Amino acid sequence: MPSLKEIKNRIASVNSTRKITSAMKMVASSKLHHAQVAIENMLPYETMLEHILKAFLAAEAESQTVYDQERPVKKVALIVYASNSSLCGGFNSNVLKMMQQAIADYQHLGMENILIYPIGRKVAEKVTKLGLRSAGDFTDLADKPNVAKCIDIAVEIGKMFREGELDKVEMIYHHFKSAGSQVLTRKTFLPFDLTEELERDHERDLSSNIATRQAQEYLRKRKKQQEEREHEEVKPLNDNFIVEPDMESVLNTLIPKLLHLMLYTALLDSNASEHAARMVAMQTATDNADELLRQLNLQYNKSRQQAITNELLDIVGGSVNN
Repeated sequence: MPSLKEIKNRIASVNSTRKITSAMKMVASSKLHHAQVAIENMLPYETMLEHILKAFLAAEAESQTVYDQERPVKKVALIVYASNSSLCGGFNSNVLKMMQQAIADYQHLGMENILIYPIGRKVAEKVTKLGLRSAGDFTDLADKPNVAKCIDIAVEIGKMFREGELDKVEMIYHHFKSAGSQVLTRKTFLPFDLTEELERDHERDLSSNIATRQAQEYLRKRKKQQEEREHEEVKPLNDNFIVEPDMESVLNTLIPKLLHLMLYTALLDSNASEHAARMVAMQTATDNADELLRQLNLQYNKSRQQAITNELLDIVGGSVNN
């Protein structure tokens, strides 16, 4: 059985660790709030752009662009989103597993025909370790999402796709639904399917950092009721557009904007998911530290009581012998 001093030192060590995990949880919660605000600020632009594209699609569904042309896949690119730091549960490991699965799917093309856009240091390190082709250093985007750099990446990929240097592009990232739910997603970026993209999942809880299921269910129901009331009051937009010069030219201008938005949205989702995963991981670590402290305090009190009892027995035994 460990001595009282050893147990006391262990309690002090666990207390110190608990303070660190608790502080990291609060920092992650604050960063998650800022990430949720960034997504919320982006949503009006996304909603209006999708509304316009849906109206165009309904008006002329047969419109073709260079971005939706499917061809035999000989060269592929993967845009993979992870983080620069760890201590966020299985966030990075799950992304890397899906990236390796995607690489295995395209292994028959040859490693020289697979190009990786690593968003985050963890992905960049894995790409270097596996000896894969990297499109550059994008580690700063994982900590500080930047729409201008996302546009640069999207323009570069779009140009390579138009010129035949890439035949298919996929994105791997976590779709942020709520503080307690982040869905690992792998979807096609190019060739672009306008109908499929406009029907994707938009469910997000951007109003709370609470990770419990009951709280999320309550907030989801309340948000749905509010949206229903707002929908009754809002008048529909006038979709009677006059298209100049023609539908194809307009779509060739709007679709790249939606591609830029897709890259930026995935980055914001991944950033929010990282902070949510770290918040949950640090909360779990803090709870485990509390449980360990309870057990150590109980063990300390038992050992202390046993030591006192032994001393009393020694005193009593000594007095009897005398």
